[in-house]
Amino acid sequence: MSEKNSKNQLTERAGQAKIVRRIVFIVIAVILLVIIGVSLGGYIYITSALKPLEEESEETVEIEIPIGSSSSSIGQILEEKGVIKNGTIFRYYVTYKNEKGFQAGTYELSPSMDIDEIIHSLKDGTVIKEPELTFTIPEGTWYEDIISQIAEAVPYEEEEIESQLEDEEYVKDLVERFSILDEEVLEADIRYPLEGYLFPARYDFMEEKPELTYIIEQMIERMEENVVEFSEQLEASDYSIHELLTLASIVEREAQHEEDRPIIAGVLFNRLEEGMRLEVDPTVAYAIGEHRYMTSLEDTEIDSPYNTYRYGGLPPGPIASPGVNSIRAVMLPEDSEYLYFYARPNGEVIYNDNYEEHRRTQETYRSEWEEAEETE
Repeated sequence: MSEKNSKNQLTERAGQAKIVRRIVFIVIAVILLVIIGVSLGGYIYITSALKPLEEESEETVEIEIPIGSSSSSIGQILEEKGVIKNGTIFRYYVTYKNEKGFQAGTYELSPSMDIDEIIHSLKDGTVIKEPELTFTIPEGTWYEDIISQIAEAVPYEEEEIESQLEDEEYVKDLVERFSILDEEVLEADIRYPLEGYLFPARYDFMEEKPELTYIIEQMIERMEENVVEFSEQLEASDYSIHELLTLASIVEREAQHEEDRPIIAGVLFNRLEEGMRLEVDPTVAYAIGEHRYMTSLEDTEIDSPYNTYRYGGLPPGPIASPGVNSIRAVMLPEDSEYLYFYARPNGEVIYNDNYEEHRRTQETYRSEWEEAEETE
């Protein structure tokens, strides 16, 4: 090859490299402009959503906030009533600022109010109307008892509530709409699909007869809100939400004192990791379908997938509605070497890391339960 041809090729390659560099530069510039544009647009939109929807408006809107409403449902109500621009941004803003303590009731709000003014009004609790209907579900309540307690407070019969809760098409619809629910609630072994998903709390409604589906969905939404608070732990866990709620329900039924909940949760995880049966009495009571003060040897032999004395792993689903402290305990269990725990009637829980010590504990304190049962 001649020296001239070599120089021409070098010149040509240098020209191609220059073109490639220009193309890369242009592409990068375009991408950066798009990112900047999207970010700027998002910033402008979010900023505008925090400002008054109509600053000069003299209109006031009557808005009802049910007791127990989540920030998500409050945002949705405010958006639908036309006092804020975006309910989702309201929810994230409230979460970011860690705003809590919203009061239920009927408020007069205006599109001329900014987000902070609306938040202040909802926390101040100056309402113009008291709720028409109220009920409270205690933590650890069984599904069947929840139905009875709701029926006592609302103008629906137990049969109506039960029929709605167990309607297969309705439950499938809920599974599609709520991230906390998945196909596990539809499995054949599940006694009640929504057992453990109806959050225990006080609920207030401004109508004398709210839609039954609205009542149910408020309870599921509250549970979802309390669970997704632990999204980081959920993502890192090897267990599904359904499994974690099942564990939380067991902790709820086992622990009388708050300080024991994370320790008991840790023991349950330890037993599962060791391949041991959980062998917890509340699952036996649930399998039998009766609240038991103490569990007999005969009780532990009942053939039910909920009986953790007979079957390994977790029961098919939750055995009660866990409260936020039991949920937190399962999401943030206390690490220990304990594999056994024994609850005394006075609420004290004794922990052991070997079976021999656990048996001695049982023998020492079992008579207390027999005496307590006799006095019942």
